[in-house]
Amino acid sequence: MRTPSREIIESLRKEYPAGTIVELVHMDDPQAPPTGTRGEVRGVDDIGSIMISWNTGSSLSIVYGEDLCRKVTEESDD
Repeated sequence: MRTPSREIIESLRKEYPAGTIVELVHMDDPQAPPTGTRGEVRGVDDIGSIMISWNTGSSLSIVYGEDLCRKVTEESDD
């Protein structure tokens, strides 16, 4: 995997500021929380990984270009 550009990392930091609630869509890791698990963003690191405190107690990060999460908004919070 190639490290994303500085512009992409800054864009991720704007899109996923600390405190953003996300839901796991896909993570290619045997230790991944189940799809649909929600968590709170702690930040985005210097290689573009979204650091998350999952509701399951896990703290695995979303790896840019490999894993996928979506922001939970009030409209999608059913």
